[in-house]
Amino acid sequence: MKIITKQQIKDLQILPSTCVDWVREGFSIKDNSQVPAKISVHPKGSDYFTTMPCLLPLTYNRVGLKIIRRISGNIPSICSEILLYESSTGTLLAIIDGDWITAMRTGATAVVAAQELRCGDNVTYGFIGLGNMARSTLLCLLESERNIHHRVILLNYKDQVQSFVERFRRYDNVTFDVAYNIEDVVEGSAVIVSSITDADGLLCERIEKFRPGCTLIPIHVRGFENCDTAFDKVIGDDTEHLKNWKHFNEFKHFSELKDVIGGRIGRCNERERILVYNYGLALHDTFFASKIYEMFNTDLLDVEWPKETNKFWV
Repeated sequence: MKIITKQQIKDLQILPSTCVDWVREGFSIKDNSQVPAKISVHPKGSDYFTTMPCLLPLTYNRVGLKIIRRISGNIPSICSEILLYESSTGTLLAIIDGDWITAMRTGATAVVAAQELRCGDNVTYGFIGLGNMARSTLLCLLESERNIHHRVILLNYKDQVQSFVERFRRYDNVTFDVAYNIEDVVEGSAVIVSSITDADGLLCERIEKFRPGCTLIPIHVRGFENCDTAFDKVIGDDTEHLKNWKHFNEFKHFSELKDVIGGRIGRCNERERILVYNYGLALHDTFFASKIYEMFNTDLLDVEWPKETNKFWV
């Protein structure tokens, strides 16, 4: 068994554009994978521990189990680990830090949704929340669309705008503006990306502020419940994850993102307002983990993990 840390993953220098490709490939095998709905327990308040299993198609020979948690007050507040198994033998192959994988597959999925559902290429993006998920999203966007110039409106929050802009200083295909309230971000953006991890109530109560043709992507799915029944389409990464949501049966139209990528559904006109709920798939966690495990090959030392070989051992 191998142990793969976040720093070891970062040292691989995997391109954000590669992450976008991996997300698209992951969605292409979704129908042949087993991806049960995630299960969560809540110690207190908005804290949670969530388990996310996935069996990839037979040719991949991989099973993954991700455990992700959010504990208020921790830095960072969201952490995870992934157990990667060989499906044919049940052998535990690796324990992999899940933080880089979570951030990059989440950002890449948001970018795929934006690319598939926005109105044209020359659009303005609004970012609400400027943490790791926002950074990974913009990295994937800028790296996968080097020839497109992006205008990005940032919601001012504490001192995060300056550090966020500095993070992207070397990119010449982005221009930043700053807004001081959420309504201005929403009203001025064709694609709105929210990565706030905890929202108490609605973030933008006035539906009319969302302009015709906009695409709304709440990465952490909080704060925009008033859009559920008002928007023309709701797109999700998985039906099982969303089918028990309060407004699911009231959506005007619902489809999965894999069907959008496959060309079976999509934006019909430039006035449709589309809401995208990517709740996060163990499919992508396991797929990324498998790719990363294979990239290391024999470069990592094995950790002894003795297992019983006798049928009767009690």
